[in-house]
Amino acid sequence: MEFQFSKRAESFQPNIFNILNEKRQALIESGKKIYNMSVGTPDFPPAQHVLDVVSEAAKNPEEYKYSLGDTGELLSAVEGWYQNRYGVTLQDDEILSLAGSQEGFAHVALTLCDPGDVVLVPNPGYPVFEAGPFLNDAKIAYYELDKTNHYAPALDKIPEELAKKAKMMVVSYPLNPTCTCIEKADYEKIIAFAKKYNIAIIHDNAYSEIEYDGRTGFSFLSVPGAKEVGIEFNSLSKTYNLTGIRISFALGNKELIQKFKTVRSQFDYGTSFIVQKAAVAALTGPQDGVRKQCAAYEERRDALCGGLNGIGWQVPYSEGTMFVWAPLPKGYTSSEKFCMDLLENTGVLCTPGSAFGSEGEGHVRFALVLPPEEIKKAVEAVGAWLWKDTVYFIVISLIMVVMAYFVAFGCEKLIEKKTHVKFLSLIHISEPTRRS
Repeated sequence: MEFQFSKRAESFQPNIFNILNEKRQALIESGKKIYNMSVGTPDFPPAQHVLDVVSEAAKNPEEYKYSLGDTGELLSAVEGWYQNRYGVTLQDDEILSLAGSQEGFAHVALTLCDPGDVVLVPNPGYPVFEAGPFLNDAKIAYYELDKTNHYAPALDKIPEELAKKAKMMVVSYPLNPTCTCIEKADYEKIIAFAKKYNIAIIHDNAYSEIEYDGRTGFSFLSVPGAKEVGIEFNSLSKTYNLTGIRISFALGNKELIQKFKTVRSQFDYGTSFIVQKAAVAALTGPQDGVRKQCAAYEERRDALCGGLNGIGWQVPYSEGTMFVWAPLPKGYTSSEKFCMDLLENTGVLCTPGSAFGSEGEGHVRFALVLPPEEIKKAVEAVGAWLWKDTVYFIVISLIMVVMAYFVAFGCEKLIEKKTHVKFLSLIHISEPTRRS
């Protein structure tokens, strides 16, 4: 039987992640040491009190039934955490649990967009920001993020005709992959922009608990007017190392949350009771582990950024997230080519910037998922490779200079010799004439 796949399905092809993973496996089988800094999966374990709650809940057969919604215990835990952490007051009908923010971004456009409606997404940005709306037949329009503007949305550069057509805008800070943060004043501009053009804001706040150099993350919902224009996704994956159990929350505008809840009820019967209990334990339990983990990520950032700068690769220090956004070294224009060469020559695996949009090209992303001592070894391997190429370039360049010098010098001597011979010849010819 020959299947006729949809045009949307056909638009997705095997990507660089698959290629790099196949190469990684082959190198591992050959015995090469691999430093995997590609996928952002935390290597820290969940807190023990969370593991204990999950283990106990898993023994109860009643916990394996459809939940059909969020328990009062979970809603209360979320409300308390948002109040204590961000100073944001939430009501039960302003909260909806999701199977991770990835799932939320994949489906939220179903709530807001009809086929052909415009969605504004950042470039560079996380792939699902555009994949979700695209799968829902929305039109994707990019707003470019520029380092000259500290990767903040340049709202004044969005054409007014495009803004008038937009139904939804995705905003994400701290931003994966650029690792930058913005200020509340920037969000005030975004909210004003949304009100002016009647655009729903979908904010991703997955990394609010991983910010560096004394920064304290905050919620989009803490900015006046935010609830009027949109919602926020907040995930427990990176904050509490619960990537595998898949739980996050959509929070904010009541009308949007309730409509989103209705849409999701068509294909989801609620978050598992066991997962909900894990979330309650994480949100209401001791929070010192979150702060210690952020400090550990900062130590890793310093090891990687400091190390790379130390070998001559100028890499900015991340302001937040569990990643580092590095410009390509000189001599490279393709991030995919560089990632492949880096892996083959050093065993260091990172993600090409092109995976995050056209504006991501020219960069690579490192995930801070190795301890500092392993990061230092990875940097040493990178340094040895880059310096090898540098020394090779310098040697070749010197040889070319020397060759050019000798060629030029030889030509000069040759010219002098030919000129001298010609001059003597002229003298020889003219001498008889003078004698006569």
